[in-house]
Amino acid sequence: MKTPPYTAPTFSLLNAAGTPVSLSEYRGRWVVVYFYPKDETPGCTVEACSIRDSHDELTSAGVTVIGISKDSVESHAKFARRHELNFEILSDESGETIEAYGAWGSKMFGKLGIQRKTFVINPDGQVVKVYGRVTPAGHGGQLLSDILQLQHS
Repeated sequence: MKTPPYTAPTFSLLNAAGTPVSLSEYRGRWVVVYFYPKDETPGCTVEACSIRDSHDELTSAGVTVIGISKDSVESHAKFARRHELNFEILSDESGETIEAYGAWGSKMFGKLGIQRKTFVINPDGQVVKVYGRVTPAGHGGQLLSDILQLQHS
């Protein structure tokens, strides 16, 4: 894994509505990009809901949140609707963006898959903080606290 700060890999992926979303659209803003294994699994749902519940405060701090997994646009639409997600979730079925961020690799019992990782990107497009092995519960609050510190340092 690279040591921050470094330039965030660019991407353009489809959101739950099938509309392309590019990282470059958010240049000049703080962005959280988080990778998660699968829609509707217990840990992924807890993490998404934690971020959802902190979304208003993150938005007030000038932060855009983007979740990414290999699930389809249709799966994301159902997941977002069911859990009232208030941020973008993008489909990376090819896994190119997941690999570019280093979020693909060995998991429990040696299986390969998407690792639960989160990246904080500053307004200059630099990854300034990486969370590896994210604990899903409370992740939204953790992000808010850490980003507020980063913004004032």
